[in-house]
Amino acid sequence: MKKLIHLLTQTPALPGPLITRIFLAIVFFPHGAQKVLGWFGGYGFTATMAMFTGKMGLPYAIALLPVATEFLGSIALFFGFFTRIAALATAVNMLVAILLVHISNGFFMNWSGKQAGEGFEYHLLAIGMALALVAAGGGKFSVDRTLADKTA
Repeated sequence: MKKLIHLLTQTPALPGPLITRIFLAIVFFPHGAQKVLGWFGGYGFTATMAMFTGKMGLPYAIALLPVATEFLGSIALFFGFFTRIAALATAVNMLVAILLVHISNGFFMNWSGKQAGEGFEYHLLAIGMALALVAAGGGKFSVDRTLADKTA
């Protein structure tokens, strides 16, 4: 178990992963807070889960994944706590969002308000940032670095 934790948390003390995870966390936390707490114009946990399970027809356990990823995952990314796991969950979350919702709207975001919904360019950027973190880990000033040092 100690080897697995070390493998998941080892990361160089580089600023690139730090910057990437902080900005990814800043973007995702409001989305998670909308879904869980009803902040930033969101509907809160009960209404969000009702939409995912009712309107979208997702099983409750599956519907819980994007909610947890966006809320808890963004907090984990901010602190660099099991960064690779949080980042992988974020990348998968964005891939599923593309496939279930955004691919039919094309590539571009709805800047002019003329298309039916948002395209998937934002999601691709988030996937790219998340995969960079899967590869590099949390970087400088991350909980991961402390855990890796303790399990070395």
